[in-house]
Amino acid sequence: MNHTQNLQRRHFIKNAGLSLGAMSLGLMNASADEKSHFLTHKPKIKSVIYLHMAGSPSQFELFDPKPTLNRLHGTLCPNELFEGKRFAFIKERPKLLGTRFEFKKYGQSGLEMSSLLPNLGSVADELCMIRSMHTDQFNHAPAQLLLHTGKAQFGGASMGAWVNYGLGTMNKDLPGYVVMTSGGKFPSSGKSVWGSGFLPSKYQGVHCRSKGDPILYLSNPDGLNKKGRRSTLDTLNSLNRKHASQVGDPEIDSRIAQYELAYRMQSAVPDIVDLHKEPKHILEMYGAKPGHVSAADSAGDPRKVYKANDPAFANNCLLARKMVESGVRFVHLFDWGWDHHGNSKGESLEHSMVPKCGQIDKPIAALIKDLKQRGLLESTLIVFGGEFGRTPMSQRSDREWSGRDHQPDAFSMWMCGGGIKKGHVYGETTELGHDIAKDPVHIHDLQATILHLLGINAHHFSYSFQGLDQRLIGPTEQGKVIKGILS
Repeated sequence: MNHTQNLQRRHFIKNAGLSLGAMSLGLMNASADEKSHFLTHKPKIKSVIYLHMAGSPSQFELFDPKPTLNRLHGTLCPNELFEGKRFAFIKERPKLLGTRFEFKKYGQSGLEMSSLLPNLGSVADELCMIRSMHTDQFNHAPAQLLLHTGKAQFGGASMGAWVNYGLGTMNKDLPGYVVMTSGGKFPSSGKSVWGSGFLPSKYQGVHCRSKGDPILYLSNPDGLNKKGRRSTLDTLNSLNRKHASQVGDPEIDSRIAQYELAYRMQSAVPDIVDLHKEPKHILEMYGAKPGHVSAADSAGDPRKVYKANDPAFANNCLLARKMVESGVRFVHLFDWGWDHHGNSKGESLEHSMVPKCGQIDKPIAALIKDLKQRGLLESTLIVFGGEFGRTPMSQRSDREWSGRDHQPDAFSMWMCGGGIKKGHVYGETTELGHDIAKDPVHIHDLQATILHLLGINAHHFSYSFQGLDQRLIGPTEQGKVIKGILS
């Protein structure tokens, strides 16, 4: 490239970058109607609350009853379940493992679920159970990345970031994408599952914490009042705009937008995250406790201190309702502690499932009921699941505790809310639950369906990066809307 060409290239990047950055800044504050060019059809929902159980709960203990598996409990698994298969930890031909807990039928639909989830059972007629999920990955981090970013490698944009990019927030004083965590640890894939990847950084998830400032660096430093903060931001923005005009980097405009959003959030966020203002009957409905900090957050091994009445997840569910009610587009709850290998008491099905189910059962049922009584359930989608499933075989038959290895080929998830069939079961697995027998649903199908409900065609929704039109569902024709679950 000669000197003249280089100057022309710089001039293009400088001016195009500045104008695109300014356009992005305007879009961030635009309403959903003003951003309708991303919509391809009338949306069924306005918001998403995604409940991810990091580690992946066993479908055999919660959502997919298997009488034949129970009858064959303790026998060597058939060769076809083991030979030629890849597992994360199973090395020798294992024994079949029946469910550790009783199943019951709930609601008028007769939906079968675990007796560990009686409160969720009380809203069974609102749920659409998908028993035929499958993924391409059998280790936690790659599977979580594939589920939430569409890629098994780091660098992809998270689902919430995609939605934030496409539709933005419905409240200019709040972010379009909020993340909350519980269980004592982050997911195995780290913060990448709520990152923006190749999208501008302003679309990444904003992590709302349970300890200290709910959002880092939101409060003014000691000695700085609101007027001083405004003056400081004005000076910073002036310097940043001057720098942007010189180098044409759109990320500088993202930085300005984030500073401005943080300033506006100083007024809006404290009221929303303050659970003390919630009525007593609502706190009791969720099992929430304002100001609670879980012992799991500071434990070396959180599983050793889990208690069924720990309100950390309940607080997050109540906050999720408040966020959606206030106009946040995508709320992501990650709850760690669902990896049941059976290597220890804290990892065993018998001892870890009970407190973990106790932590989530009441608040999730309350979230569904609360959204419904406020007229928000029909405009909100709730998604529940892990990154893959568990094997119908015991991981180690020589251990005192029962556990299951990772299984990508067949597992369960559920959805409820706007545009989704109620009291419905979609898909089924084989008698032993090792494979799908009917209506398979790939991770990309789930992603395409969520976008479809938001009014977006996943195959047309892209962002140009490194010479490719990047998509949440990936570059292939995978990613079909699950029409059988739509109402």
